[in-house]
Amino acid sequence: MESMKPVVLLVDDDPAMLRIVQAMLASAGYEVRTAGNGEEALAAFDAIQPQFVITDWEMPRMDGVSLVRRIRELPLPHYVYILMLTARSGSDDLVEALSAGVNDFLNKPIVRGELLARLQTGGRILDLERRLLDLARTDMLTGLPTRRAFFEQFDRELARAKRFRVPLSCVMLDVDFFKRVNDTHGHSVGDEVLKAVADLARECCRVSDHVCRYGGEEFCVLLTQTTEAAAAVWAERLRSAIATSHVRAGGKTIRVTASFGVAQLLDDADKAAEVIELADQALLLAKQSGRDRVVRSSDVAQRAPVTDGDLRGARSAFEGVTAGNVMTTLVTCLSQDDTLATAAEFFLRFRINSSPVVDGHGKLAGILSEKDVMARMTSENGWKQSIRDCLNPRVVCYSEDTPIDLIYDFLCRVAIRRVVIVRDGYPVGVISRGTLLRWYMNWLTIHRDAAVSDNPEAAEAQRRRAKHGVARAAEMLQWHAIRLRHQLTSSGPDEDVVPAMVDGASQIQELVNDLLADSRYALEPLEFTSPPVPLSNGQNSPARD
Repeated sequence: MESMKPVVLLVDDDPAMLRIVQAMLASAGYEVRTAGNGEEALAAFDAIQPQFVITDWEMPRMDGVSLVRRIRELPLPHYVYILMLTARSGSDDLVEALSAGVNDFLNKPIVRGELLARLQTGGRILDLERRLLDLARTDMLTGLPTRRAFFEQFDRELARAKRFRVPLSCVMLDVDFFKRVNDTHGHSVGDEVLKAVADLARECCRVSDHVCRYGGEEFCVLLTQTTEAAAAVWAERLRSAIATSHVRAGGKTIRVTASFGVAQLLDDADKAAEVIELADQALLLAKQSGRDRVVRSSDVAQRAPVTDGDLRGARSAFEGVTAGNVMTTLVTCLSQDDTLATAAEFFLRFRINSSPVVDGHGKLAGILSEKDVMARMTSENGWKQSIRDCLNPRVVCYSEDTPIDLIYDFLCRVAIRRVVIVRDGYPVGVISRGTLLRWYMNWLTIHRDAAVSDNPEAAEAQRRRAKHGVARAAEMLQWHAIRLRHQLTSSGPDEDVVPAMVDGASQIQELVNDLLADSRYALEPLEFTSPPVPLSNGQNSPARD
């Protein structure tokens, strides 16, 4: 209870006065700290953090008015009530002291009753100021600190982490589909959901951690002395607690989930907003990956800002284009009931490094990569493991009608190389960085005539290249078509022909893209360099120049 006593900093150069006033205050229940002049008081102010300052006016080295001015300039977490001891009574002196920040005066000699009464008056003012500050710094619905109060604490913890070189991590979380909760069950139920999430977050935090309501259905948590990996574990624990909890409100039981973004303070970060921005980017990826998951900032690769001038060509190409126009169509996918041995054969046969995985109904369940297979292939019975147990459910999905520039921005910003295009939950295509590059290069080829129309030599060279490209693409198309037909007609009744179909269709699709890119400039009759060689058991390839 000693720490709950109001703290008074008593400043006077007269030792006898210090002893007398200190005894008066101590007997009334105040905790008293003393200083012999203004400089001593300022030096000890940060450690003492007093609620009251009682200072003499006339002191050596720094007088009382100068001390008051310096105190009012300090960035203090709370208001300090200042009482001036003086024998002066002139109006000019009083105006000077009040202007400096003095709250009240007490004439010498000191009368105990009057001193305590004036401190009680100051206590009421401090109590009112504290209540108003609590209202401004506390979210009324959840009881958590507001965003402003959180940033103040974040700045202090950031400075401490840099000074002592200890880790500091930030977690952003967002309640999934919260608008749907409000629209379906009403705002009163939505409020109960927010309070329940706030309570769970508060319960998971240590005393040294800080959590606030960041805005709407978003919360932000500051985990001191915590690495990004440890923060992700903490976030996963809270995610699981939210997903398994039941919110009861208005006779209804609601279950919700939340998405999390985790980021650690980097060496080059100087502001809290920079760390929060990293966590927010990870949160965006978590939401685009299907929600109800934790994503670390290390999963997101930051890129240098791109100027509007750099994007002018791409934006022009993307105008009115959707994901369905650009995607590579999926012919087949892995099933979550397949084994890793099947997945390995799938990757090797089709020369790909990852594939969407579907459930028993054909809907997207996750994604599996070569890396996932390799991580388990040397374990006991690794090849017999089900893909269901190894797939990554964090799949970034977009619908077919998504504007392609949104996907372009996303793939430029993150470390993920491809996204899956879905229709009503069913995977229908993929868009990778290579897909976008190929599509954009084709677009440039189609529009390149504007750049070379004024240069006859460049235009002629382009036509020659286009003719050659069309001829080669046509040859390859013919050869792949013959090879595919041979494989289908020569297969046995029980032989699986799907791999051959997928292989042939995928290669033909790539060749068609090349053919379309060059055919605009093939203005003269084409001459094939050599006829395609007939297939023999599907082994021969088209003749080369």
